[in-house]
Amino acid sequence: MLNKLSVSELAQLSNFSKSYISQIKSGKRPPSPKLLIVLEHHSLTTKPQIDYYALFLNSRCAMGVSSKTLEFYKDRLSRFCAQVPYLKASRVDIEKYLNTIPSNRNGLATRHASYRAIKTFYVWLESNFGIENPTIKLPAPILTKVILPSLTGDQVKYLIDMLDCVRDKAIVALFVESGLRLSELSNIQPKDINWDGRTVQVIGKGRKEALAPFGKVSEGFLKVWLDNADYETNIWGINQQGIKTMLRRLSEKTGLPCNPHTFRRTFACLLRKAGVDTMTIKDLGRWESLEMVQRYTRSVNFHDSLKFYKALLT
Repeated sequence: MLNKLSVSELAQLSNFSKSYISQIKSGKRPPSPKLLIVLEHHSLTTKPQIDYYALFLNSRCAMGVSSKTLEFYKDRLSRFCAQVPYLKASRVDIEKYLNTIPSNRNGLATRHASYRAIKTFYVWLESNFGIENPTIKLPAPILTKVILPSLTGDQVKYLIDMLDCVRDKAIVALFVESGLRLSELSNIQPKDINWDGRTVQVIGKGRKEALAPFGKVSEGFLKVWLDNADYETNIWGINQQGIKTMLRRLSEKTGLPCNPHTFRRTFACLLRKAGVDTMTIKDLGRWESLEMVQRYTRSVNFHDSLKFYKALLT
């Protein structure tokens, strides 16, 4: 295709300058990866939807997103692309599609998730192929602001006391004291632990290396476990599914919510109750923005204000 198309046609197709295309056609410089993708998957007359959709998913894989995030994009975008001619869609078309998603509380969350996926898709299309982005002025659906569950310090201690295995005690303590995600905690190796600084090196979202803190309780259980454990792949000897199963059984036994998301919220809330500001919590918990920290700690803010409440009618 590089030899069949003119400089003007290639420039129009790829969104590169004519001078750049001329240099490539004359052999003065090699084609860029983006140009090779365009030449492989597109022509001047047809732009199959599946090509853009597949290329977008491939780009997420290249970025190192988790399998869960990839499934999120597949689920949200496959439905959208099947119902909306997205290369010709206007803002109104996208709004109409989003409005077909039920408006109950779960529906609003689903609608907002679809909005985020669609917006990311169009930003990628515009950035890589010069396709007009109809979501630029598209307002985000309004989410119901629910107070998400978290645990108190005493409840966490109770959960740990109800566990018989030192490994499981270490897992729960580390979840709460470090705010680790399941994927981060499940892949810890002995070399990742800095005992002097009480930090553990993890690979977080987007394959980014980061440090997470841990406290004396986690340290105590970890040292006991590592001194006696027999493991090969990671320090726990079980995978993510094994950790989920352990936590599910603990929840059934105690009646308390036991999952990585609840523990991560508990990490944020306990720090907030201790007077730590949200910016510091964001950095300690490796969050991308303050918005999620504020969402996690809404219950703390309410209970702090409740201390000043006095009965209005006596």
